Amino acid sequence: MATIPEHNSGPPPGRRANPFDGELARANSAYASFRGGRLVREPSGGPVAPLEEFVHDSLRGLVLNPRFSCVGAKAAIRRGQYRASLYGTMGSRGAAAGLARDLFEFVEDLPGISGDFTTFLASFKGPNVANEVDFERLLWAQLQGLFEQDRLHHGWDPAVSANPDDPDFSFSFAGRAFFVVGLHPASSRYTRRFTWPTLVFNVHEQFERLREGGRFERVREVIRAREIELQGNLNPNLSDFGELPEARQYSGRPVGEGWRCPFHAGEDDSNEEG
Repeated sequence: MATIPEHNSGPPPGRRANPFDGELARANSAYASFRGGRLVREPSGGPVAPLEEFVHDSLRGLVLNPRFSCVGAKAAIRRGQYRASLYGTMGSRGAAAGLARDLFEFVEDLPGISGDFTTFLASFKGPNVANEVDFERLLWAQLQGLFEQDRLHHGWDPAVSANPDDPDFSFSFAGRAFFVVGLHPASSRYTRRFTWPTLVFNVHEQFERLREGGRFERVREVIRAREIELQGNLNPNLSDFGELPEARQYSGRPVGEGWRCPFHAGEDDSNEEG
């Protein structure tokens, strides 16, 4: 269990109060950044636990490997434009509480994180994932748990759909849309294979900025070429945004046409904070 961060009386000016800052959340919070060549606790700058540093450095090594395909992830990690955390068991109450607290902090930190690519890395100590189906179940259970907490405080990001069957779907938290990428030890995709179950929350609007700047297609082609060179083929789930629901890509498991996302946002959810 991570060290409980200092609990201040209120947020700084211009920063929203964290609605997920309960006792269980603080006990499981592990919010950290990469500063001065090492992972440190935010906002104090103090040291993190050895296992946190080990998992982070392992993930950083994977992404920065020359053969790793996602150039956006490489840019974010290389330039330190990310936050990272390590939690207990994926899907547990404690992990969900700590993750909600830290992901909200990341959303509030975004204005101060410069760069084209920003991401939040959430790794978990367990469980030992046996296969892709088990991980897919865990991933969506974790996202469902995050949503159930978030729906009490925030609406869905109006820039994207809350329906996972909609081509315009993206996961939303604290009013901000994310494209989620799952990594785990049983993945059939080499660049998704990592010892500790991990969820990567990529800020959705960065992809829109790439489109607006005319760079999206180039980045996409580079990623696909690298994936084919490494794996020998593309994941059949891959598609351009707006063609197929991106929910199919989150876990990394190749799925058929009849696949249905287990996530449900509810018909009564609006896009306004409540």
